[in-house]
Amino acid sequence: MEPSLNKPSSGSVPSILYSEQYFLHVCEGYQEFLSSEGEYLSQRLREALAVAGIAPGMAVLDVGCGRGEILRQTTRMGARAFGIDYAKAAVHLSQKIAHQEGHQRHPIGVYQASALYLPFAANTFDRVLMFDIVEHLYPAELALALNEARRVLKPGGRIIVHTAPNAWYDRFAYPVVRLVRILMGQGQRYPKNPREIIPENVHVHVNEQSMFSLARNLCHSGFRDVKAWLSTPPQHRQENFIFRLARWILFNVPPWSWFFEREVFAVGEK
Repeated sequence: MEPSLNKPSSGSVPSILYSEQYFLHVCEGYQEFLSSEGEYLSQRLREALAVAGIAPGMAVLDVGCGRGEILRQTTRMGARAFGIDYAKAAVHLSQKIAHQEGHQRHPIGVYQASALYLPFAANTFDRVLMFDIVEHLYPAELALALNEARRVLKPGGRIIVHTAPNAWYDRFAYPVVRLVRILMGQGQRYPKNPREIIPENVHVHVNEQSMFSLARNLCHSGFRDVKAWLSTPPQHRQENFIFRLARWILFNVPPWSWFFEREVFAVGEK
């Protein structure tokens, strides 16, 4: 399954910002990757991959493959794994994983390409994975990327999306959280712009989604049976009873949970 040449994209977040330093010291899951060379996934990546329902023999495309640990896990499930990324550092890291997994029945294919112009024929893949890439695509880019994902999926194929943070958290809940923390004397850890909590995100996060906007985007791209939901990893914080109760309500009871849960997932079928 060899790709064709892809068209260059313009108006995107510059690929140079996605350096090896970014993938190994900033990007979600880097601690697990460094400690296990990609053998283990962070909780939210495990959760996203579990939703995919990957079976042996499937053809799976990881759009924005980053360090390559999803490719490693996918090929170990018996699937034919392919990954694309437009950042040279990501391609290098993923190709290293592909080389390490060379003993697998199906070799991993890794290509430098744009999510906006996937270099594969229509009706090629059983699954398309888009983990932690949506927030890096401007709205017009996201529409193109979703259209491309649908094009390369086989009929009945499934797209699985994970993105964070929940846009409604940043827009509505975070100001409340920040005010409470300021009153508690912890304001220095909560900048006015939530993207500044991880400074690199100021430059690369351009399009956070809510559960509802992500579902709407998938529907507009022609996916059917779209389902979207929220999740939050365990916090493991030592807090008094009042804070524990408030946290439980805010993270578990709609409509509050629509604003306070931070992980956004969605699936759709072609």
